[in-house]
Amino acid sequence: MTWETIPQLVLSAGDRFGDAEAVVDGPLRLTFRQVVHRIRCAAGAFAAIGVEKGDRVAIWAPNSAEWIIAAFGLLTAGATLVPINTRYRQDEANDILVRSGAKAVLVEQGFLGLQFDAPPDIRVIDIKSDFLSSGEPFEAEISGSDIADIMYTSGTTGRPKGVMMNHRQTLRLFSEWCDLADLREEDRYLIVNPFFHMFGYKAGIIASFIRGATVYPMPVLDVDLLLDVVEREKITMLPGPPTLYHSLLAAAADGTHDLSSLRAAVTGSADIPVDLIRRIVSELPFQTIMTGYGLSEAGTATASRRTDTFEQVATTVGKPCTDIEIDIADDGEVLIRGYNVMRGYLDDPAATDEAIDSEGWLHTGDLGSLDEHGRLRILGRKKDMFIVGGFNAYPAEIESFLLEHPAVDQVAVIGVHDDRLGQVGKAFVVARSVISEEELIAWSRTRMAGFKAPRSIAFVDRLPTNATGKVMKDLLR
Repeated sequence: MTWETIPQLVLSAGDRFGDAEAVVDGPLRLTFRQVVHRIRCAAGAFAAIGVEKGDRVAIWAPNSAEWIIAAFGLLTAGATLVPINTRYRQDEANDILVRSGAKAVLVEQGFLGLQFDAPPDIRVIDIKSDFLSSGEPFEAEISGSDIADIMYTSGTTGRPKGVMMNHRQTLRLFSEWCDLADLREEDRYLIVNPFFHMFGYKAGIIASFIRGATVYPMPVLDVDLLLDVVEREKITMLPGPPTLYHSLLAAAADGTHDLSSLRAAVTGSADIPVDLIRRIVSELPFQTIMTGYGLSEAGTATASRRTDTFEQVATTVGKPCTDIEIDIADDGEVLIRGYNVMRGYLDDPAATDEAIDSEGWLHTGDLGSLDEHGRLRILGRKKDMFIVGGFNAYPAEIESFLLEHPAVDQVAVIGVHDDRLGQVGKAFVVARSVISEEELIAWSRTRMAGFKAPRSIAFVDRLPTNATGKVMKDLLR
């Protein structure tokens, strides 16, 4: 079955899956019929306050059942969704609200200690109030080419930019994602990834309504609570960053929780140790594990396949999805072309032209290579590459070597100034066990070329990350 718009998909779920559970959020349990009714009423509530087709409505709130109802409700009313990172402070959120032209913003007052006041002319709605249930059922007429969402980039390399995607792009891409990730009807999907991010919203909520899976929203990652939910609710689908699977492995070793229901894992990172993938499959009950490569401007562009080996899943991000092209520019930059590429950056034609060339190739800013079978390997960010005595050094490659050492839990590598060589590598390491800087540097020199081996190592308690788990190397610099 194909749908032209996200509301068509979502509203059809009531008929397709009926009284099966759609959302479980603490004590709140809603069937597909019930949640579809609430979404229609939310659409009516938005229409009643003057939200019209093409208006933009923001959500600045953590994962919850209300987030789902609000997002699909405003889309059903014909509006465009603007999700905002819950880690942003008020000034940062206000900047996006103003630049996006948002008519209203839904917030959870008090989350992470924040009390929100919007700029003038932007209506603030408490997402936990009775607003979403206050309208009469409503549905606007929209088309697949209408902009469905404006998702702002993480802002690690400058001011966040608003990425515009339409309904048709999202539905086509994430329908395929369901197949690749092995998401099935009646799966119980615990969503740790934030809804304001593509992984939580599109590969999470939308994918679940495509397949008929039950969504379990988790507002913040609490490992003890997560383990309790997995055991109590018999969770089957659990994507997340590599650190999440380390926690699951520790729990499995302790034998404190029943994790036997877990079936499908999905992760994404340029620095997954091969041994971690092997352990996920051999020490945990997961039957499938997928990794992939995605970005706001193009969705999930590549994914591993179920026949891939442990090493292929760990060291590459898989092959392109259907009708998506991947190429490597002369300078090593990863290029993407296909139906999945964004419609552009909101109100920023210069940045759009810089990102998408005249032949339709999206310049990702990532460096990579393709193996003989077309699998993509990410070598790092173009801006992160450093040159050691004339040789290109790629942080992601160096990090993958360092992660093979049993004492290294997490690592990030940057280039720092050197009078003789121009730049050399410096590694920031979160250690799993005691090791000295000299020992780790000496070990590094046995595993990689001398110009790649870090010249200095700083041991830290944690690496600075943004809300989607990416290490913020600008802060390390």
